[in-house]
Amino acid sequence: MDFNFLMPVKVISGEGCVLKSAKLLRSLGRRCLIMTSRSAAKTSGALDDLISTLEEAKINYTIFSEISPNPLLSQCQAAAYAAQLCRSQFIIGVGGGSVMDAAKAAAWLANNNCSAGEKLMKGELRHGPLPLVLIGTTAGTGSEVTPAAVLTMDKTGQKRSITHHNCFADIAFADPRYTYTVNRDHTVSAALDAFSHAVEGWFAPACGDLPTAFGEKALPLILEGLEWMSENDGLPEKEMRDKLYYGSLWAGMVLNATGTAFPHPLGYILTEEYSVPHGMACAVFLPALLERAEKYCKDRAERLYSLCGGRDRVFAILGRLVSHNVRMGSEQIESYKPRWEGVKNFERTPGGFTAEDAAGVFRSLFLD
Repeated sequence: MDFNFLMPVKVISGEGCVLKSAKLLRSLGRRCLIMTSRSAAKTSGALDDLISTLEEAKINYTIFSEISPNPLLSQCQAAAYAAQLCRSQFIIGVGGGSVMDAAKAAAWLANNNCSAGEKLMKGELRHGPLPLVLIGTTAGTGSEVTPAAVLTMDKTGQKRSITHHNCFADIAFADPRYTYTVNRDHTVSAALDAFSHAVEGWFAPACGDLPTAFGEKALPLILEGLEWMSENDGLPEKEMRDKLYYGSLWAGMVLNATGTAFPHPLGYILTEEYSVPHGMACAVFLPALLERAEKYCKDRAERLYSLCGGRDRVFAILGRLVSHNVRMGSEQIESYKPRWEGVKNFERTPGGFTAEDAAGVFRSLFLD
């Protein structure tokens, strides 16, 4: 029996959980930096709840609201510098995956040299991070419970990820109400991201007994919401949106233990160069991953399909929801191969995976 697992984040869930946590936040210090995007934290109601709680706890706060989708390393450095200027004792990230990933980076940089971006990406900063609190507002990334952060490099425009124990949050507040204001397109993409985490992790070598149990919780919850959105316009009701959110956390627990396979690094290119939303970009490659899994780990594939109501159901839902307008020439596809050399995600792919395999998937999907 494989019972190895680490998840040091204190998760506090349920409606109104932020409003009930003044004493807990006070234990982290008297000054904090709140990191958000331009509007989502406010629109969701999460920021108002947080400010009310901080004021009750008599904690001074500064708001840094310059985090964009696919956050730049420079934005994280600027937030870290702001935290140093206002002598923040901890950082709170309120938003979707972009904000939470940026907050992880800023919390670590703020306790070191803010300009040491390359050392951050290599996990080589000398001192540990400031305490970090995350409040999620989307049902997708599971970043609340993982030690991973994906940032965009300013010079190249390329995404890079860091996975390190110092990127775990100390506390995560999980209130699904904050996801109710997310529009349909973002809800679909976020749910596809969560489904990708669960599926990619399911086939990873590190998916032992506990991550498998988390996957068994995640897959049906997320797929139920995806099926509804594949058959209906608009957005599901509260109960199903709650399932999507908690499903994303279960999937995040899988991701925490296993990492992702080839759909994630391949999806980065679609986001960088074609502006395909991250979750949608990863899901483009899920059929190819599942077909590969059927060949190289048949029993695991059959078990996944059983949890999801059958292979036909999975492929039908993905077929209705996943779309792109990406076209490429042969030379362009070949140009990506050096970037795919030594990618750790490929080692987690059923049957192994190479840069040439990746190019083959691109040719099958995008070649003019």
